[in-house]
Amino acid sequence: MGKSEVNCDCAAIHEDILKYVRDEIVPDSDLTSMSKLFKIFGDGTRIRIMSALNCHEMCVCDIAVLLDMTKSAVSHQLKVLRDNNLVKFQKKGKHAYYSLADDHVREILDVALEHINE
Repeated sequence: MGKSEVNCDCAAIHEDILKYVRDEIVPDSDLTSMSKLFKIFGDGTRIRIMSALNCHEMCVCDIAVLLDMTKSAVSHQLKVLRDNNLVKFQKKGKHAYYSLADDHVREILDVALEHINE
C-alpha cells in the first residue's frame, strides 16, 4: 500500500459528517473510563480469573489451585477486579465466594471470545 493510499491528500472537509460525529461521539471522560476498563481486561491473570468465574462462583483457595497461583496473588487480582466493579463476593461461613459482578461482564467476555474465534 503506497503512502497516498493511507493519507488523505484531499482538501475537502465533510462538514455534515464532522457535525454528525461531534454530536454522536462518546465523551472523552467516558472514553477514558473505557480505556481503564480495557486495561483491566488486558491482564492475562485477571482474564483467567474472570473466565473461571464465568463458569462458577469460587473462593480464593479454589481459584489459586485452579490457576496454580498463590492465594495472595489471586487476592490481589480479585481486589483490582472488585475495585473496578467486575467481580463481587459474598460470605458463606468463613469463606468469601467470588462471582462476576453482573451480566455485562459476562457479555464482554463472551463477545471477546466470539470475536477471536471468528
